[in-house]
Amino acid sequence: MLDVCLLGTGGMVPLPDRWLSSLLLRYNGRMMLIDCGEGTQIPMKMAGWGFKNLDAILITHYHADHVAGLPGLLLTVANSGRQEPVYLVGPTGLSEVVAGLLTIAPELPYPIYLCTCSLDAISRLEMGGLLIQCLPVDHWIPCLAYSIELRRPGRFDAEKAREMDIPVQYWKRLQKGETVQCNGRVISPEQVLGEPRRGIKVCYCTDTRPVPGLCDFVRGADLLVCEGMYGDEGDAEKAASKKHMLFSEAACTAREAGVGELWLTHFSPSVTRPEDWLHHAKGIFEHTIVGQDLMKKTLTFPS
Repeated sequence: MLDVCLLGTGGMVPLPDRWLSSLLLRYNGRMMLIDCGEGTQIPMKMAGWGFKNLDAILITHYHADHVAGLPGLLLTVANSGRQEPVYLVGPTGLSEVVAGLLTIAPELPYPIYLCTCSLDAISRLEMGGLLIQCLPVDHWIPCLAYSIELRRPGRFDAEKAREMDIPVQYWKRLQKGETVQCNGRVISPEQVLGEPRRGIKVCYCTDTRPVPGLCDFVRGADLLVCEGMYGDEGDAEKAASKKHMLFSEAACTAREAGVGELWLTHFSPSVTRPEDWLHHAKGIFEHTIVGQDLMKKTLTFPS
């Protein structure tokens, strides 16, 4: 299973009742964060999942409301006693941005590893049992949408394992995807596992216009967390000029991609009651929810 927590839902500036947009994911006790605007460590503390097991931070782009909280959060992680590496992922410019931000956090008790994603194609990373994919999207500066997948192997074929005379003590390792050596033979998981089964997919997309390829990128996601900067259809021209989305545009993406559920986030400070505009999205995609700070959900494998 995969736990998700929407730490904040605001865009541009944090407000007294709305933290900046950020998503926290947890799998097997390990955590991954997407975006880290000012004060992100505060709702993360409120979520109650701790800091020490934060393995990676994925940054969509380098506007302050998505990255300026990085020094404070990394120092908070340091105070938790972490010594293992923390991975930072982002678009072009990552090393320069991180170097600047860490000027005020120069001595951390753990190494920082950087991974810059391509702006020309979808990038793929494996981390902590999760598949991370990045899609370049359309904002004023380089920006990425993210897909996080917990894949599920095929069913273990016990009958085939017996036919191959594989001792039972190796079965669990093969089920976990490990290759084993047995009686002078090398046995791969593919030899005793069926076709991969449907896993869990969460996608996060903010600060962009709808772009070609986005629907395919998020297709079939169990959960799509997507920006809805403006709810009023009268703000269409503003959304286009500022390279953001309307609620209705996010809903169209969700419908066309066949996702399970849509959480709207990254609301303009001027949108004080996003629920007042929810009908514009639900009329297009029924399973739309107005995101709220600290909203949580546990996603499980389909039966």
